Amino acid sequence: MNDCVKNKRKPVSRGSALNFEALLQGLPHALLVVDSENRIVFANLAAEFFFGISEQVLKKRALHSMLAFGHPLTALAEQVRHTRGTVNEYELDLAMQDQPTRAVDVFASLVSDEQDLVLLMLQQRSMANMIERQLSHRGAARSVSAMAAVLAHEIKNPLSGIRGAAQLLEAGAAEEDRPLAQLITDETDRIRDLVDRMEVFGDERPLSREAVNIHTVLDHVRRIALAGFARNIAISQIYDPSLPSVPGNRDKLIQAFLNLVKNSAEAIGDRPDGQITLSTAFRPGLRMRLANSDASVGLPLEICVSDNGDGVPADMKQSLFEPFVTSKTKGSGLGLALVAKIIGDHGGVIECDSRARHTTFRTLLPMYQPSQRKTGAM
Repeated sequence: MNDCVKNKRKPVSRGSALNFEALLQGLPHALLVVDSENRIVFANLAAEFFFGISEQVLKKRALHSMLAFGHPLTALAEQVRHTRGTVNEYELDLAMQDQPTRAVDVFASLVSDEQDLVLLMLQQRSMANMIERQLSHRGAARSVSAMAAVLAHEIKNPLSGIRGAAQLLEAGAAEEDRPLAQLITDETDRIRDLVDRMEVFGDERPLSREAVNIHTVLDHVRRIALAGFARNIAISQIYDPSLPSVPGNRDKLIQAFLNLVKNSAEAIGDRPDGQITLSTAFRPGLRMRLANSDASVGLPLEICVSDNGDGVPADMKQSLFEPFVTSKTKGSGLGLALVAKIIGDHGGVIECDSRARHTTFRTLLPMYQPSQRKTGAM
């Protein structure tokens, strides 16, 4: 589709009349014009990319044929015709056939009184919502940081005493009582390991930053996965070879992406056609304001970990990166929370797009600048 639409933009010369069609094609938001029967009669370039369909094909469709049955977007167009005014709807879930549901803001108005033509402008909210959720994730991680410091001090020392006492009891206990003493030892070890994992959240020291080739990080993660927990899963790579370096800590990035790949492998399980895809791309345009600062930083480096597992349960999607949230029977719910903390410490954001047999964890990171300092915030 890209080849057939990329030449649609028509430059407006200074001496010519204003080309309104060129203005519509240049708008960054999806525009649709529908007739009295809600058939599409116009779609701009942004709408073609939004729906993944060319304008020629869109003009053969009606809204009800593209959306889920009884979708409110159709009713919104009818409301505009009835009131003869402008109607806005915010955070509307746009459920489409064979595509994931996306949250959009819709602005609708009447174009022609005679033909009942309605203009619909769709503004996707996913990026704004993603940034809002990132702030929530970082707040949750800071809460765990404080709790981890308390746990490390108040729990680990008594645990050592309990474990030592259990070992002494085991040595002098009757044969039938020894399993109980061993159970105490095993459970204290399990609690200690959990506290050790939580202590990572309490590390608030600034990262030692250097230029990191994200492809070497992903290659290292892939080798570890194929040698261990993902030995029976195909892991493919789709890299942008011209991707610039990331400013960060190589070991921390390996830890984050290894957690994501392990999460994908666990979602696939024993599925014989299991597939994990590691991909990178350059996506200019997104900027995010730094915490406690008026400065903002670009996040053009996109790194994705995708799998064809069972997907994330719908009731967990909004809180997926919060601590202790997990659908695994033996999971602690700290793996993805740790990933969110590491990515946040690197000045990036992470988001999950999940449906049955297709889940993608999308990370956006800043680009390394030679003038950046080795440590501290960027």
